[in-house]
Amino acid sequence: MSEVYITRTSSYMPNEPISNDEMESFLGKIGEQASKSRRIVLRNNGIENRHYALDKQGNPTHTNAEITSLAIRNIVNSDEELKDIDLLSCGTSVPDQMMPSHGVMVHGWLPETNNIEVITPAGNCCSGMHALKYAYMSVKMGMAKKAVTTGSERLSRVLHADNFELEVSKMRELEKNASLSFDKDFLRWMLSDGAAAFMLQPNKNETGISLRVDWVEAFSFANEAETCMYMACEKEEDGTVKSFMDFTQQEIIDKSVYSIKQDVKILGPNIVSLGFKKMIKTLNEKGIKPEDLSYFLPHMSSYFFESKIDEALTEYGFPIPKEKWFTNLKSKGNVGAGSIYLMVDELFNSGKLKKGDTILLAVPESARFSYVFALLTVC
Repeated sequence: MSEVYITRTSSYMPNEPISNDEMESFLGKIGEQASKSRRIVLRNNGIENRHYALDKQGNPTHTNAEITSLAIRNIVNSDEELKDIDLLSCGTSVPDQMMPSHGVMVHGWLPETNNIEVITPAGNCCSGMHALKYAYMSVKMGMAKKAVTTGSERLSRVLHADNFELEVSKMRELEKNASLSFDKDFLRWMLSDGAAAFMLQPNKNETGISLRVDWVEAFSFANEAETCMYMACEKEEDGTVKSFMDFTQQEIIDKSVYSIKQDVKILGPNIVSLGFKKMIKTLNEKGIKPEDLSYFLPHMSSYFFESKIDEALTEYGFPIPKEKWFTNLKSKGNVGAGSIYLMVDELFNSGKLKKGDTILLAVPESARFSYVFALLTVC
């Protein structure tokens, strides 16, 4: 089997960066009242800028598929080169529609390409890494020569206030506190839009650097843990979820079933302990020590988890010095499936990397606690 190299990276961020103070002017105020949790959440997550595929009137400026296609256009030297792509593997948490798949809609934005294989892994933050693994295996087995893999999100429209107005109005009519529940409002200040892409090939670049993909390992803890982050369903008292298909249309509106929610009670106790213990076990099995790593790229939804991850690594006997950590969460925000791609893209093009450097990627997913880890070597 051939080696597999990331030979190019690219990204596309819609519109201008949006500061913390500008967020509510884009996402709107629910019930014409400022969010009570916004400042608390922003203080903890440490994000200072993000991008939205929205204008200030709440109108969409791009689709998820469109921003993904623009990231892909940024990875080729010309539109003519799009004809050389023989595999498109696209990961996202929330596609623009349930059918057709996200990947084929991205393909539809690239009419210069040929009739090629297209795949869309389901999932959340890990979907981008699953897309990477599929492309990696395809190139390694000789089934693709120039594969493009992507991670993207366009969540801002789902987070807009007008999606919650009816729910809040109903609570007001029932003389309850007319504010959005924390499990929904919390995520409105956490998530961002954007896309990034990698090109994978069996040969490294003749000039400059490439990133050899040494391995990609994925794990799910759904057999042990209940659902934490969810959309288009409601979580029941017993921990199971009820599908949107089992609600009436009125209930879907009243409960804003299509909103994204997170059970914060089980997030903290599980997201770090489950995955990073597994990561260290995997690294130990592969004979990798902390001193073997040049860079550590952890996907974090919030800087709140930075110290938690650091403490866990030390407790589990695998401390990674903070000077080896790299993240752009502060400037790009939490772009879900696209975040790890955006980190790699920034580092790849930073001029910091030198041949022989090793890069450990760690992507946790809170939906039902899944994790993907990968090791890259600069060549």
